[in-house]
Amino acid sequence: MKYKISHITIYDYADFASLSHNELFLTPRNTPEQKVLESTITLAPAPSVFSRHEDFFGNSVIATTVDKPHKNLQITALSQVFLNPTPEIRPEQTPPWEQVKDTVRKHQTQEDLDAFQYVFSSPMIPVSNRFVEWAKDFFIPGIPILQAGMGLMNKIYTDFKYDSQATTTATPVEKAFAIKKGVCQDFAHIGIACLRSLGLAARYVSGYLHTLPPPGKPKLICADASHAWLALYVPGSGWVGLDPTNNLVTGDQHLTLAWGRDYSDVTPVKGTVLGGGPHRLSVSVDVSMIGETS
Repeated sequence: MKYKISHITIYDYADFASLSHNELFLTPRNTPEQKVLESTITLAPAPSVFSRHEDFFGNSVIATTVDKPHKNLQITALSQVFLNPTPEIRPEQTPPWEQVKDTVRKHQTQEDLDAFQYVFSSPMIPVSNRFVEWAKDFFIPGIPILQAGMGLMNKIYTDFKYDSQATTTATPVEKAFAIKKGVCQDFAHIGIACLRSLGLAARYVSGYLHTLPPPGKPKLICADASHAWLALYVPGSGWVGLDPTNNLVTGDQHLTLAWGRDYSDVTPVKGTVLGGGPHRLSVSVDVSMIGETS
């Protein structure tokens, strides 16, 4: 399946900004399931510096500098990707979660070693017994890891309310956990906090969600915005995406942009601006299947 993605970010400043430095995590990743066919990023005003590099996690990052006075900055990212998801994994056939914990801790293969870095706390995600207590009903001895992970995903989906006004991108995971409200970033962070607190490897994934609902049915949450979910490491199967916002195992609707330890590693646009005063931010995302009729 081919998809086209449009992601437009606009900053409107109250006064002229004289300088703007940004790192852009807006280029989709190539993965075993996803191939990037085309990706372009343009800025208005045009930047004096525009360079691409790969970060520690293998994400494509573009560094930009706009050094002329500007009252607004528009960043337009256009991409086309081909998605061919791997066959569905049967949860009951995955190894027991305690065995996975031990395998990752020993990290005797390159894949296990790569996963091991995602066991620890990160800038936005703590490890705490509080999360263990909340998740422990699903992680009883002998339970297959993916079955347990899906149970945790369902609990977040059931117990938390999606509320775009309840949190911001800087809200600590403990607060979202306490108020039982938030957005996809918060739900992914909470799921990761639970899994890492249990000694399992889980990473944060940013991306997009495509859905064309049946007539009369609503779109999935975050279908018209940037999205986030978590990926759980399952030895022998690799990384399995879990979307607690929609209670879905990721498949042919989830398009991967970048991944890291938490949101702070893959913020779509992050940087500094000199001058400009207060600003208004607007973001527009559109994802459609190439050849789609509606």
